[in-house]
Amino acid sequence: MGIMAGAEPFEAEGGPTGVLLCHGFTGTPQSLRPWAEHLAAAGLSVSVPRLPGHGTRWQDMNVTRWSDWYGEVERAYQHLRTRCERVFACGLSMGGTLVLRLAEVHPDGVAGLVLVNPSLGTERWDVKYLLPVLHRTVPSMKGIASDIKKPGTAELAYDRTPLRAMHQLTRLWATVAADLDRVVAPMLIYRSRVDHVVEPLSGRLLMQGCGGCEITEHVLDDSYHVATLDNDAPMIFAGSVDWIPSGTAPSGTAPSGTAPSSTAPSSTTGVDRDDGTAGT
Repeated sequence: MGIMAGAEPFEAEGGPTGVLLCHGFTGTPQSLRPWAEHLAAAGLSVSVPRLPGHGTRWQDMNVTRWSDWYGEVERAYQHLRTRCERVFACGLSMGGTLVLRLAEVHPDGVAGLVLVNPSLGTERWDVKYLLPVLHRTVPSMKGIASDIKKPGTAELAYDRTPLRAMHQLTRLWATVAADLDRVVAPMLIYRSRVDHVVEPLSGRLLMQGCGGCEITEHVLDDSYHVATLDNDAPMIFAGSVDWIPSGTAPSGTAPSGTAPSSTAPSSTTGVDRDDGTAGT
């Protein structure tokens, strides 16, 4: 089966700063396309790969492993490294997990991370205790796509969750969570206050594991899980341009029709939150 229309990878040649963006579990580059185009318009070199098994049919995911997904992220990163002086990595949901792994493997190579609702674990009893058995006999369950508050907006993703792939995701979580102390890259994190996909556990694991990193966190009050397509997307787009030093365009450069950032985040030692919470 061919690639879904709109699920194609995206690349844009720009200046000496590269940005790798990674989509989430069962999703496609479509969920990141507006963000990628905004970064490209600001003069950055941009790459959004399509992860193996994604963007075709859900059955294709069940014959992939998390190492296949990471391998595509690694390939895109190495390609950017050949033409850019520095590379930042951004990810949505599982895409955030994968770029965290990239920062663990390349602590001296990843200049910084921008994470939107990254996932690192679950407290759901069915995933923890039934999935290790069910994934061997049950091919799929109801999907998790399009958790978006904005009316009339949809994520291009599978309507089923492939369970063998879901089991691989739990293995990815365990691997990344165990090595979070290897991450030294500064982080800009966007977390939706209401997220029906990623649980608060993920935020706690990230903050505990990356306690020595420079972290700036912003809470999104008007978006659900797929925040890159939701009401707060302009804040993410402009904020990341302000945070990532392009070296080729003025800070905050934005394409026509996109709201500029009024609260540009700044790197700080430890954790800088904009909502006064302890973070979950």
